[in-house]
Amino acid sequence: MGVSSAKRLKPAKPAALSKPAARRIDPVTLTVIQAALSAIGEEMFVALRNTAMSAIIYEVLDMGTGITDPEGELATSGCGIPSFMSVMDKAVRRVIELKGAATIHPGDLFICNDPYYGGVTHLNDVALLLPVFVGNRLVAWVGNIAHWPDVGGAVPGSMGSGSTDIWQEGIRLPAVRLFQGGKMIEPMLEILLANTRLPDTLRGDLWAGIASVRVGERRIRELVDRYGIDAFAEALADHMRQGEEWTRKGLARLPHGTYERVEALEGGGTWKVKIEIGADGFVVDLRDNPDQGASPYNLSRDGTIIAAQMIFKALTGPDTALNGGALRLLHVLTRPGSIFEPTAPAPHGLYFETRVKLHDLLWHCLAEAIPEYLPAGHFASICSTVLSGIHPDTGRPYTVVEPQVGGWGASAEQNGNEASFSAMHGDTFNCPAEISEARYGVVVQRVGLNETPGGEGKRRGGHGIAAEYRIRAPEAFLSIGYGRSLVPPWGLKGGKDGSPNYVEILRRDGSRERHSVVTHLPVREGEVVRIVTGNGGGYGDPRERPATAIAADIRDGLLTPGRARDVYGRTGPG
Repeated sequence: MGVSSAKRLKPAKPAALSKPAARRIDPVTLTVIQAALSAIGEEMFVALRNTAMSAIIYEVLDMGTGITDPEGELATSGCGIPSFMSVMDKAVRRVIELKGAATIHPGDLFICNDPYYGGVTHLNDVALLLPVFVGNRLVAWVGNIAHWPDVGGAVPGSMGSGSTDIWQEGIRLPAVRLFQGGKMIEPMLEILLANTRLPDTLRGDLWAGIASVRVGERRIRELVDRYGIDAFAEALADHMRQGEEWTRKGLARLPHGTYERVEALEGGGTWKVKIEIGADGFVVDLRDNPDQGASPYNLSRDGTIIAAQMIFKALTGPDTALNGGALRLLHVLTRPGSIFEPTAPAPHGLYFETRVKLHDLLWHCLAEAIPEYLPAGHFASICSTVLSGIHPDTGRPYTVVEPQVGGWGASAEQNGNEASFSAMHGDTFNCPAEISEARYGVVVQRVGLNETPGGEGKRRGGHGIAAEYRIRAPEAFLSIGYGRSLVPPWGLKGGKDGSPNYVEILRRDGSRERHSVVTHLPVREGEVVRIVTGNGGGYGDPRERPATAIAADIRDGLLTPGRARDVYGRTGPG
């Protein structure tokens, strides 16, 4: 599937930081302000979660919050999807670039979703950005981003695999004002409601987002009132300096050198990456990659940078704060017109599959060279599942939008995690069966671990899931985009590859259909949508796996005796 080569260099001493300016504020006050900023990000997150209308926001937590300095450098972020953690800075900078700092005033609130105008991801992910003024001085920005289930376009859920340009994917919001002088621009709301199949849900999610940024604005003003503008500004600058210092220490611990990987794609072609790690920087070169396509798998340059930022942060300081300073030493090289820096009007609806694959490519490149830092491959797909129809009890239209959990790869120390979200979604949640059945009119017949083979090793990969949704309405429509449906997650250091992701339709006539990508596929009453997500890759020679662990997997139904004999050479102790 690919090649990985590394030229090890002797780690260099980290370059000295520029001498920080003399502090005017005592360190205790600076630390208190910095901790308060983190708490504000979390409070914004809770406000959005507690008031949103969509289950993908309040249950799955497909959202994120953030605070930046006046110029748009990331200060802190709330919980939620890891790939949303560094969205706010990019969106804010684009607003400032497009509007001009002099035109931004107290009471403004901007809305954007378009990846060509600060939206970063795709049209379903809507960002709200509020400049925070104290008097006439801009002191910070607060913002959030959340997945709205439907923003118009050709198909319910707004994420069709057949889109050939961005206009087919829904309404475009090019960093425009939603509020001016503290008052909503009412025609903007009317336009939004007219361009969705779920106007009540959109209205609720919009006001939840507005409530969230207002909480952030209020708390920052309180902080400035208590400690003063100068102390607040110095705390932000000091926090950024600390972030860079932590990153330099993390870089010094890594083996410096150049790492390359070429990987074949399921649909044909290859992706290439070169990563250079040194004391003064971490360079990801993606310029030698395919052109953008007329399908919705294009990834904006900002989205590409985020995939690299996640690997960079995981290696240099996963336990330290994420802010703009912590990311300064990362440099990402892309080529305009390529899949990693597309130009308008290329569609982006299923961008997330490209981003998770890119993240996996970077991960694989480094894991082959420094396996002590990274585990084997995980199921590496969002496994986006969209079901739409008319609720059989209420007669209201519904749209289920759910990512799926799957298996993670094993490491030198332990088995892979079972049934967890991909690296892009991180520590979020699946939608409870009770919510799905009440809101969407389906029956969740089964959710259990994927018991198919794959991922064996000295440490085995975690298992994905098998879940079954039975349709209750006369008809529903399915749209999915599952990656790694042909090429399974990769094993490491002799571990076996995992298993693929796919969806089966169990028809009323007893037939079965297998899909990985489909748009608006009819599914009728009584038929079942069966979701299967992959097992992660194994780590190490399977014949070194402890006999007691083999026996436990057989006991738990995760391994058959025959498969155990074939792969491990035994079925347990004795």
